[in-house]
Amino acid sequence: MKTCLIFLCTWHVGLSRILYVASITLFFQLFVPAMADTRTEAESVRPLVGAIRWDAWHGNASNVGLMVEKTLAPSHWHYRLPFYGRVVGENAVEVRGNTQAIMDQEIDYAHTAGLDYWAFVVYPEENALSQGLKLYLTSEKKSLVRFCLNLQGGWEAGGGMDAWPAKVARYIRYFKESTYQTVLNGRPLVFLYSVDGLVGPGKFEDWAAARTAFDALRAAVIAAGIPTPYIVAQGWSPDTLKEQAATLGLDAIGAYASSAGAKAGSYADLVRHTEHWWDTFKSVGMPVVPLVTAGWDMRPRVETPVPWVKGGDMEQYYEAPNPQELATHLEHAVTWCRECPEAAEARAILIYAWNEFDEGGWLCPTLEEGAARLDAISRVLKIESVP
Repeated sequence: MKTCLIFLCTWHVGLSRILYVASITLFFQLFVPAMADTRTEAESVRPLVGAIRWDAWHGNASNVGLMVEKTLAPSHWHYRLPFYGRVVGENAVEVRGNTQAIMDQEIDYAHTAGLDYWAFVVYPEENALSQGLKLYLTSEKKSLVRFCLNLQGGWEAGGGMDAWPAKVARYIRYFKESTYQTVLNGRPLVFLYSVDGLVGPGKFEDWAAARTAFDALRAAVIAAGIPTPYIVAQGWSPDTLKEQAATLGLDAIGAYASSAGAKAGSYADLVRHTEHWWDTFKSVGMPVVPLVTAGWDMRPRVETPVPWVKGGDMEQYYEAPNPQELATHLEHAVTWCRECPEAAEARAILIYAWNEFDEGGWLCPTLEEGAARLDAISRVLKIESVP
């Protein structure tokens, strides 16, 4: 009998312990995750990350193509040559990426890295600098990377109101593409650089006319059954951008590129300036699409002048990033978007740039470095996926 009582007591204590452990385990499984992760769904998912494309790398298809080849011709700039570049002499190169095969390869590179979209700098359809966008749109791989438009004030306003309806029709055609990048429940993402260039001789006659043009764009887009575009003004001064956005009815502010004018500055200096910009832009009370910079060093264009660069200083540049520095900078931007959800309402980041080789910012693989930069940022982009 005594043995039975001892057995029953031991069994009861053991069962109590099992039930206690089970209850504690269930508590941690059900309640602790909910208590620990108080972020909203938008804050939990990483922002969209895109990169600017400036497609002048087409050689003799235009004078611009030949000029930028010359900027990279000196042997000390050959480290910047993209994977499709060729050294044809001690100080001579060919940098011609305007084929379908190369575009398809670029799409593969961007997709493998986890990049979400490209922002194509827009030129008239017949201009050779539009070849990159055309090749993207004809690619069988385009669904792997989305695209959006990076408009330029001077080109957009050319011809004034008379030329505007044709441009609106062209952009609506792009917005209807299945791979066009949207934000905030279907709004086409659009960047607008050089807002000052909208007004002047041969362009919109004044800011009221420019506002009328953008109102017409928004109305036409809605009439086409598409949500109104989300337009981001790009520039250097947050206060000026805020004023321009209010004048034109734009939605957010940001930048195309970043530089504080340092002489032989480090990449860390450039990152500090750029990341400080995010908060400065936010401080004016406008939504922000933060810029991530892959560098700024336009010495090739100063050494071998091009018409669109006035003056220049060979001592004014920043050192190129190593891949991990670039990845860390991007990681900071992702964190900033999470910590500032109201300012980063579009949940988007823009990187300067995919292929600004002679201006100093690129992600595209190069002959010397390979895909090291993309490999590094992929470790940030692929931690979490974008739905």
